[in-house]
Amino acid sequence: MRQFCSKERASQAQSSSVDPRVAKALGSGSCLGGSGFSGYPLPLMKSKGMVYLVGAGPGDEGLLTRRGAEVLARADVVVYDALVEPTLMALAPTHAERIYGGKRAAAHAIPQDDLNQLLVEKAKAGLTVVRLKGGDPYLFGRGGEEANELAQAGVPFEVVPGVSSVTAALNYAGIPLTHRDHCSGFTVITGHEDPTKPETCIDYGALAKSPGTLVILMGVERLREISSLLIAAGKDPQTPAAMIQWGTTARQRSVDATLATLAEATEKAGLSSPAIIVVGGVVSERKSLNWFEQRPLHGLRVVVTRTRSQASELGRRLRELGADVLEIPTLRIEPPKALQPLVECIVGITEYNWLVFTSPHGVTSFFDTFFKAYPDIRSVGNLRIAAVGPATSAKLAELHLQVDAMPEQFVAAKVADAIAQVESIENLRFLIIRPEETPSDLARLIEERGGIVDEVASYRTVPETADINGAVARFREEGADWITFASGSAVQHFHERFDLPGALRKEGSVRTLSIGPETSKALDSLGLKPNAEARVHTIDGLVETLVRQVAR
Repeated sequence: MRQFCSKERASQAQSSSVDPRVAKALGSGSCLGGSGFSGYPLPLMKSKGMVYLVGAGPGDEGLLTRRGAEVLARADVVVYDALVEPTLMALAPTHAERIYGGKRAAAHAIPQDDLNQLLVEKAKAGLTVVRLKGGDPYLFGRGGEEANELAQAGVPFEVVPGVSSVTAALNYAGIPLTHRDHCSGFTVITGHEDPTKPETCIDYGALAKSPGTLVILMGVERLREISSLLIAAGKDPQTPAAMIQWGTTARQRSVDATLATLAEATEKAGLSSPAIIVVGGVVSERKSLNWFEQRPLHGLRVVVTRTRSQASELGRRLRELGADVLEIPTLRIEPPKALQPLVECIVGITEYNWLVFTSPHGVTSFFDTFFKAYPDIRSVGNLRIAAVGPATSAKLAELHLQVDAMPEQFVAAKVADAIAQVESIENLRFLIIRPEETPSDLARLIEERGGIVDEVASYRTVPETADINGAVARFREEGADWITFASGSAVQHFHERFDLPGALRKEGSVRTLSIGPETSKALDSLGLKPNAEARVHTIDGLVETLVRQVAR
């Protein structure tokens, strides 16, 4: 089995008459055999600093506004609060400085005056600053104070409104804010007023007489006191009431009772801040409108271990079913250490009869290099293409390339069988595109049938060590119910980062889900057996298996 392309092409590439397509694919100015990168672009002139006060929404990352995502994507500095969904931090550039300015009750990471000055200083240094605040910046978020400070300092700023928990948490708990059978108005108050004020500014007598919905933010610690004040002012103790903890997130829990019994009910259920309190007849609608907490995976914490780009799709599917998803990419994709062997095989692509892709990453990385040497997809020639799995096939379809062989089961032996069903393998030449340092059994199986095989690495996987979205910290602190593995390399890299057998022993109740036999082999090498294996070895199959396991 030949690992790479011919020595003749290698010696030709290193001679003075280098094939121009090789030089182009490797990148002008780079040395042959290197990574193909030709350095970094010259820095652009920095524009004047700018501050964006962005409402991050109530918790569900999908409720961040489009404008909020746009400015977050070009931030140099992100200053974020405690209730900002950590996954939103992944939307900021990797180079962006991330500063925790969270405030929870009396625990302030940065005093407000210092935080205001920080925003001014960063902007005056010419940086784009995103002040990411839970909910809406101007709704009990002290955003007005921060904007005043910026205005007085002459710093340009923009306020990006956010979806507030006042509406969103109630929606997700099945409670309409208004309803013609109950009320046509609402009132929002804070249960956490400025502690330096000599007396409350809230007129509980007026609130008790109001027929509309009453929404109380940041009032968990004073729930008994507030309930007593409302009842003493004339509010009916039997008025329906509810508390919603971690509203709009997969951790959401809700309790409904009456104004007189809500404090006791929430203590019994173990609910605490962050939470929102609702008082009014609209709470009674929750019995039939509670859609969010009825999802099949609601409250289940699931770890997704794919690469960052792949994790998003699986994570989205699981979140839509109600899961609390911790995206912990165990590896990231980089170019192979030596790009030249791949380039040489691409330049000699017409020598092959079959091109075999073992992963979607292989397709992407192969054609990224291919189009540097050839601007036209027709330069692939008249060879046949085999793909391992529907995701790989779908990636090829994006290039309008038809797959000639794809097995129903995505294991090496079945791939060889699928190719053999198309035509005899004997004396045909095959180019297998694979990750670096991961020789495949497929090459051996094709050679045993008389095929001539070249394998070449189009990318390599390296351990992911960053925790951009805070999922690693949450897993270490809170554990999980399930860990999903979609490849053997994910198992290997997760083990290197967390000591998988040790993590499973520590948590006790954590279960593992494998996408298929090859991934299960990687678990077996650690002395582990997956608690479940997908019947169909795809992301769809993985999700369906998890739902089925939970239903049991």
